[in-house]
Amino acid sequence: MLVRYRDGMNESPPADVADVLAAVLNTDNPVHVALRRQVPHLSVRARCTCGCGTAYFDLDTSDVEPAPTSPSTVVAAEAQLVTEAGECPGEVLVSTQDGYLAWLEVCSWSDDIEVTLAAARHWLQTRS
Repeated sequence: MLVRYRDGMNESPPADVADVLAAVLNTDNPVHVALRRQVPHLSVRARCTCGCGTAYFDLDTSDVEPAPTSPSTVVAAEAQLVTEAGECPGEVLVSTQDGYLAWLEVCSWSDDIEVTLAAARHWLQTRS
């Protein structure tokens, strides 16, 4: 289930989303570089209501260039989540459509560890 809302076009995404995108798109790979340029132009269109923190984006494509990805929907970046105890409870996926950021998905593989966007943000920032 999704909750739909508008953060307002041309506003930066919320800090939790921006921080996770920065951590996942942190290489010099040309796709990551192009996607990082899109982040300031994102707004969050909807979020999953299950608590995972998955976010779906709106992006004014007239303001940015597409990333050099497939002209379809692809996972352009991913990061495995590792806790302080070394457990791997899930991952974060960044998907694009036609080279533009489309959504940030928080995936859980664990029944024992709650995987949320806030937890993903913490785990990604502590491993850097």
